[in-house]
Amino acid sequence: MLTEHGVTIAPRTFYAWLTRPPSARALWDTVITEVLAGFYEPDEHGRRAPESLYGATKMWAHLQRQGIAVSRCTVERLMRANGWRGVTRRKKVRTTIADPAAERAADLVKRQFRVPAPNVLLVADFTYVRLSNGAFVYTAFAIDAYAGRIVGWTCSASKEDRFVRQVIRQAAQLRVNEGNPLSGNTIHHSDAGSQYTSLRFGETLALSGLVASIGTVGDAFDNALAETTIGLYKTEAVREDSPFRRGPLHRHTDVELLTAEWVHWYNTDRLMHRLGRIPPTEYEAIHYATNTAQSAAAHQ
Repeated sequence: MLTEHGVTIAPRTFYAWLTRPPSARALWDTVITEVLAGFYEPDEHGRRAPESLYGATKMWAHLQRQGIAVSRCTVERLMRANGWRGVTRRKKVRTTIADPAAERAADLVKRQFRVPAPNVLLVADFTYVRLSNGAFVYTAFAIDAYAGRIVGWTCSASKEDRFVRQVIRQAAQLRVNEGNPLSGNTIHHSDAGSQYTSLRFGETLALSGLVASIGTVGDAFDNALAETTIGLYKTEAVREDSPFRRGPLHRHTDVELLTAEWVHWYNTDRLMHRLGRIPPTEYEAIHYATNTAQSAAAHQ
């Protein structure tokens, strides 16, 4: 058939090709494909690994951290050949509504979210999760701007300010437990939603060692870091094909469970491009270890 189509080839060449063993590249492709399938294909319970959210670049970085010395172009090629790809974000829906009558703190951040250390700046926001019966659960976060680590979160069936105050208390207690308490001048930055401008919320901030900062009304860029984290939460944890979901969200506890699992993975395992493709907790640990070493050297 090859000869009839103008392809001149000796019979022994064909039989040599037919019987030769797979090449080293083909064998390596098979190994890496199996590794990738372990992340992107569902297991016997229909669930996928959280790393299935990664695109080719982060998956390549993840494999490097696992000691698998594969080139990025190989990961890109095999993912493309098997139809595997990371998740993409969907359009955000506005949840917080400003109270025009409430007094607001000044904007102390001015869109400068890069800070030199943890406990310098926390950003906050909340979003909604729709249950199968049409009701809403609201999830609030507090994020340390240094490494993007989520230091406080909670879920609530109500949008009253109680649940955002609980997030602040949780964040403050976490830092106390870790031996790095908030110093009293840590900035807490949020949008102008009524939950963040209430008198009780201001008192909670002061008691927790935080100073209030609020961006302008209707401008997502003034709280871009929190908006980004909310977007990742909706894309990676809440969407129907998320590896953190175990089916439809019927109850408040279903949202709490997937949020708890996602936050733990986000803080301790999820690779962040801006951190040099390491997780937030690891980035913070490097900061504290470096400072401790420098302090010890200075006292010698």
